[in-house]
Amino acid sequence: MDITSGTRASDAERAQVADQLGRHMSDGRLDLAEYNERLTRVYGTATREDLALVLQDLPKLSKTTAAQAASRTRLPIWQRIEGSAWLGVGVLCLAIWAVISLAAHEFTYPWPIWVIGPWGAALVFRVVMGWESAAWQRFRTR
Repeated sequence: MDITSGTRASDAERAQVADQLGRHMSDGRLDLAEYNERLTRVYGTATREDLALVLQDLPKLSKTTAAQAASRTRLPIWQRIEGSAWLGVGVLCLAIWAVISLAAHEFTYPWPIWVIGPWGAALVFRVVMGWESAAWQRFRTR
């Protein structure tokens, strides 16, 4: 059993440090590989002192930067990833359908609508309803 000294870190504190790392990455202080390495350390740490070590060589972020980042309305990362996957799969399906139609020298049944349509409708419904966004906000403010 591992016994560490120091004050234990909470999930909210880990999320706050992860948010700071994300802002440092968007400012260009960290590259993606270093960001992933530090994020792994953040969620694997047990104490506040270890969390402070992750940010030790980075400058303090100003309060205005933190307020601007918090006030921005944007989609959570998982919704952006799902939207990108939907777009990529949709383009791929349309390309396959176009190649098949060209090979047949006529327009074939537009089957990509059954991939693109329902999936896109589900994504739009989830964004419009905002359930996941509200859950994301509650998690961030704990």
